[in-house]
Amino acid sequence: MLRSKRQPTAGRASADPVGTPPRAGAPATDSMATDAPTAGAPIGDVPAIRATGLHKSYPGVAAVRGIDVTIAQGETFGFLGPNGAGKTTTIAMLCTLTRPTAGRIEIAGHDTRTAPGLVRRSIGLVFQESTLDGDLTAAENLRFHADLYAMPRAELAARVDAMLDLTGLTASRDRLVRTFSGGMRRRLEIARGVLHRPRVLFLDEPTASLDPQSRALLWDHLEDVRDREGTTLFLTTHYLEEAERCNRIAIIDDGRIIAEGSPAQLKSVLGADRVDLRTGDDEKAAATLLDRFGIEAVVGPHGLRVHTEDGALAVPRLCAGLDVPVYEVTVTRPSLDDVFLHHTGHRIRDESKGGAS
Repeated sequence: MLRSKRQPTAGRASADPVGTPPRAGAPATDSMATDAPTAGAPIGDVPAIRATGLHKSYPGVAAVRGIDVTIAQGETFGFLGPNGAGKTTTIAMLCTLTRPTAGRIEIAGHDTRTAPGLVRRSIGLVFQESTLDGDLTAAENLRFHADLYAMPRAELAARVDAMLDLTGLTASRDRLVRTFSGGMRRRLEIARGVLHRPRVLFLDEPTASLDPQSRALLWDHLEDVRDREGTTLFLTTHYLEEAERCNRIAIIDDGRIIAEGSPAQLKSVLGADRVDLRTGDDEKAAATLLDRFGIEAVVGPHGLRVHTEDGALAVPRLCAGLDVPVYEVTVTRPSLDDVFLHHTGHRIRDESKGGAS
């Protein structure tokens, strides 16, 4: 889990979660040039994220062991894995919160070692734990963030209004954040994360602890952010239904990426659908399926199971070929949990019961 100091109330000394950009009027440093990119600036074919040979070791522990990943601008990319897989450590390195033991990272073309300031201007970050100030209103939280990023005053009011509208919080702009629900806080953190027009928005377990309805609503807002702002979304998750909404997924386990691709590509590796049948005589039905169709079935206490291409189309043919009554048929497409099991030998649902990493 990425952690940050709580955002302080306006007027107190503060530190931005991913490094404090200079305040308005402050001179630029070597690591924070004045020509920092904005979301509208062209970047050509430069990937939003490029990491090569990424390693991170602690005394006695190798947390990340050789990760290579390239993510295009405007893509939604997910790290899917159980607790302790290396997801949060990797995202911390990408965000400049911790240095890699080895390897190189570029965010929007900027090297995290040589130009960390430019990297921080190019990213937004939503932590797993809330870092909003509950004693400020929604609009005040956004304006405070804008001050940290030295956003031009002339555009600030319009930008705050646009982000509150984008995340469905306009009606709550003047409410204290401590009165917000968990889902509203998450949406405000997303608004804050993209306020300064970052190239990449990092989200560490963005819907952890939210109910299914709030999770679905949050994803609608995230997709609006991606489409309307052109922001690359990089998230860590162990929710399979969340990973399904990504353009590409990297399955990470034991500090390594073990499979990568779109959800459909990853599931296509397994090939066949699973068909479960309950019949009047399961043993006889299994023998018939083998004899007439060359399909091997596994008979269990609750019926028989076969695997076949395009199960929905195959079911009528299979049932018509049986000489026993068929009482129940269920077709199940391969899931990302099945993919995870295929590559690792264990299921992500079992590994993640303890909570988020």
